[in-house]
Amino acid sequence: MSDRIRAALYARVSTEEQADQGYSLAAQLQMLRDFCEVFEMDIAGEYVDDGYSGTNTRRPAYRRMFSPDERQRWDALVVIKMDRIHRNSKNFMLMIEDLSKNGQSFFSTTERIDTTTAVGRFAMDVIQRIAQLESEQIGERTKFGMIQKAEQKDGIMGFQPPYGYSIADGELISIPEEQIVVKRIFGSYLENSTLDEIASELNSSFIRTRNGNQWNKYNLRNILHNPVYAGYMHWEEHLIGHHADCPVSVDEYNQVQRLMASKTRGAKKNLPILLDVEESL
Repeated sequence: MSDRIRAALYARVSTEEQADQGYSLAAQLQMLRDFCEVFEMDIAGEYVDDGYSGTNTRRPAYRRMFSPDERQRWDALVVIKMDRIHRNSKNFMLMIEDLSKNGQSFFSTTERIDTTTAVGRFAMDVIQRIAQLESEQIGERTKFGMIQKAEQKDGIMGFQPPYGYSIADGELISIPEEQIVVKRIFGSYLENSTLDEIASELNSSFIRTRNGNQWNKYNLRNILHNPVYAGYMHWEEHLIGHHADCPVSVDEYNQVQRLMASKTRGAKKNLPILLDVEESL
């Protein structure tokens, strides 16, 4: 029986960071694999959250990694930086306590801290609190600017363009080949295909996401819930129209939201955005 540590590799980028090559998923995963090779760890699984914030735990790969079945596969959690796994100090320390109770270790490849000592645990707490402060300050500045834009009904709302679009001169620009895929996704769902069936169909056709990843029910759900494909950007209580080409109509978008809600248990908890607007801007 091998005495080598079985490692769970976790990588994450938030929507705001996707353009930053220093935080690219490919770069993170390569660093994690190299770390395991140097320290003779076996890779038990790779868990990737693409486009999710680190301020909460509502991330599909994160949750899957900590599910009872998956946890049995690994002994240590490895990230390139602590803020990749959490940007909330309370959530981070709760995770560390949980790992300790289960006899599992935590490694950050760029922050070599010995968490078995009081000084090491203090240093980890300080780093986490700084990361949370930075995150909150960025959020405050971003929110202020976005509120101004939303109230003026003008401008892109501070996000990276979703699949199907790019940005030029501050405006959304459609990408025809990607919009064909989006239209196909909406059409298949309206024809009662499941998310797993749609993902399988796209993957077998060698169609990938913008980052070259395979489709799954999580990134498909993000596509189907995004009103941008029907002509509107949504931010908090604001609904902002855009003038780029749209792969679906408002009616088709609303049909999908109602259909998804009807299939989701506890749908009242996360009601979809229904567009109560005219078709033309």
